[in-house]
Amino acid sequence: MHLNKLNQLKEKSLKSISRPSRCLLLVFVLCLAPGHECQAQGDTLRPVLDEIRFEACLPNQNDIGHPLPLAAHWNSGERKDGFGPKYQMEMIKKGHFLLPWFQMPYPPEKPLDDDYYEGPMKWAAKVGLPISFLGTQWERLLSATPEFSKLPLDKNPNVIDLNGKLLPAVCPFGPLEPWREAGRKWTSTPVMKKLQEIYPNPPLVLFVSNNEHGKLEWKDAEGSLRYLARYGKGKDDSFKRKVIGDGWIERYRALQEGMREKLNSKSWKDKAIFIGYDAFGGPAFARWGGWIKYSLYTPGRIEPWPLAWDGASVPFYVHNWDASTDFTVWSPQVESMNWVFMQKEAQRMNPDFWFEISTWDGHEQAKDNDKRKYYAKLGQAYNPERYAGMVQFGMWLLRPRVVREFRGTIETVAEEGPYFLAIVDAVDAVHNNPVLRKFWRRGQLIANTAHPHPYQEDVPAEYKNAERWFLLDTNLDPPRPWSLGTEPPVFAVGFGLGESPNREWLLYAYSPLRPREKAEVLLPGYGPVVVSALPSGAYYHVIEKTKQVSRIDVTRQPSADLRLNSSH
Repeated sequence: MHLNKLNQLKEKSLKSISRPSRCLLLVFVLCLAPGHECQAQGDTLRPVLDEIRFEACLPNQNDIGHPLPLAAHWNSGERKDGFGPKYQMEMIKKGHFLLPWFQMPYPPEKPLDDDYYEGPMKWAAKVGLPISFLGTQWERLLSATPEFSKLPLDKNPNVIDLNGKLLPAVCPFGPLEPWREAGRKWTSTPVMKKLQEIYPNPPLVLFVSNNEHGKLEWKDAEGSLRYLARYGKGKDDSFKRKVIGDGWIERYRALQEGMREKLNSKSWKDKAIFIGYDAFGGPAFARWGGWIKYSLYTPGRIEPWPLAWDGASVPFYVHNWDASTDFTVWSPQVESMNWVFMQKEAQRMNPDFWFEISTWDGHEQAKDNDKRKYYAKLGQAYNPERYAGMVQFGMWLLRPRVVREFRGTIETVAEEGPYFLAIVDAVDAVHNNPVLRKFWRRGQLIANTAHPHPYQEDVPAEYKNAERWFLLDTNLDPPRPWSLGTEPPVFAVGFGLGESPNREWLLYAYSPLRPREKAEVLLPGYGPVVVSALPSGAYYHVIEKTKQVSRIDVTRQPSADLRLNSSH
């Protein structure tokens, strides 16, 4: 989409934004400003740069529709031949829709690495790209550095047990000031100051935490001296989850306030948002009776995190340490259907909540439980195409802002690049194909009301009627009821647009184990549709008036010679 079209939409979009935050409203206006027209890039690249900026800055509440997705990664290329900033910028120059990411400088830090930071950041500034910084768990400073961990008990942010001993985990009832001070340390480093000088006016700055530091768990509340001093013994579980969740809201916001405070650029202060990995409801919701022990559910709130963070990167993962796969009911495809109702709740609590997915196939080559080795033992082939099939299912089910792949820090583009490029292709297709683009923006996800979600353990009363099942029926489905080990041959979802008799639909069908030719997918309100479901996934456009069913061509773009570039 060219800039003149974006500017035509700007005024209309801003008028339609309901309850916008000051920060994101400012981001949206500034990212469309003429100063970011990227005049030096030429006509070929300019639309890609304009679109990356536009989609990253488009508020959730608008009259255009869902923001189109961008691709990103957790591997920040700190080690040689990883997915570093130079690789990213070259990918964008070749027409791919990436949201650039940098490793967040860790205090104390080394001097500015010109090769890693300065060149790519200067180019990002020249063309006006949004940027993101990947961090460890920022609150780890509170437990791991003597400046905080050795503070007196009344000023210490860590858990105090019943014997008065400090534990290396943060406490939701401790003082707030250490949280603010820890945040200040992250953004007051010389490197962060220098980066703001290089790029003083980015349209958007995401700070992304891996959010995995130890915390007081609600089931251990009565082992906390501070909790007992406040509330005493005998409170019910819901009370404990509520007060601990409330405590985290206050403390994580204090941490972010400290980070924002020490940004020396007003523009960065206004445009920064803070994202937590897994800062959302758990995908194990109702899968087993003990799910609630690992949640902070309390009536009226599945989790507190949309009030504690500006957004979440949720794990659309096949784990290598459990029995989940990409071809059974215990899969990311089925688990993540729970996130549909949770997304709606999150945006009621925080209309500007940034929702993205992190993807992983369970591959850790050095480990015996590596998922690719497991599939090989079953006689199955696992390749980037199959990975793409799974990821696209999650993309369309959830329509995230970003699809962020996870790989370890030692992984290289040469080894894992084809898997990331499968994601890039899927993201590019949404931007480049007009039918996919239209349905991503406006299509209504179709619930399958013929069956309940197979996860039904201890569902709270307020969510009993929530739409949680979106897998469409096929003629190949195994008999019900389904167990966690049931293998649906085809995973299909659908999206509708328009009113009868002028409706149209988009179908996505994915068959992880082998191609399923002439599979019949039952499209509610229309009837059976014959498709070829592939391990890599396939899209079909259905038009009610003409009864036309067309497979959508999502041929890879650009050409194959650009696919494996790993230059740094």
